[in-house]
Amino acid sequence: MFSLTKRLIGVVAGVAVVGVLIGLYVALYLANQPGAASAQTTASGDHLYLATVAAAATDDPHPTWVSYYTVDPNDGHWRHDTTYVLPANTLVTVTIYQFDSQTGLRNPFLGQATGTVGGTFQLNGKTTKAIDPSAASHVFAIPEMGVSVPLYGIPDSAKNPCANAPCPLSTDHETITFQFRTPGKGLYRWQCFVPCAAGYISGFGGPMQTVGYMDGFIKVV
Repeated sequence: MFSLTKRLIGVVAGVAVVGVLIGLYVALYLANQPGAASAQTTASGDHLYLATVAAAATDDPHPTWVSYYTVDPNDGHWRHDTTYVLPANTLVTVTIYQFDSQTGLRNPFLGQATGTVGGTFQLNGKTTKAIDPSAASHVFAIPEMGVSVPLYGIPDSAKNPCANAPCPLSTDHETITFQFRTPGKGLYRWQCFVPCAAGYISGFGGPMQTVGYMDGFIKVV
């Protein structure tokens, strides 16, 4: 009887430890929100400026990880934030400077825009509804809002690619702009759905599942 009691205590303690570890993993690794950036209010409305890069800054904890950044086009300042604060029930314009190369989509459906104004986006100033799935570098998707926009990648023949963030606009890049309307107040998850995490199983580990790199939150206030 004493042996059975010890065994049960051991099992309970083990389950408790596992529960604590899972909680820490979710809180510190998956759901961590490292800083937030707000849309810029301009004469034409609210505007969010972002960038995607093949590798984070050299002083980043993960300098080889692919990542999103926020960008201030006025002073060129880059911030490693992937939580974006937007006003509720508002038309928001998003501009993404895309510096990464073409990776390709496993689901061709993601090669078309959904949830944007007019079902289109601007690719280097040209109105576009869809791209060749093999030419995609990343995707900016907010599933709860029905928003998904493919990001065209720079070609392998690019002469002046950017190695690590921050990247000057003088290096090779594509510019993607689109508009969508925010819903009511709430916290919405956004995610890239291109398997672009090199060195991880199926390309979906590391930066793909870590807030602050290829996913984050839209905080609508």
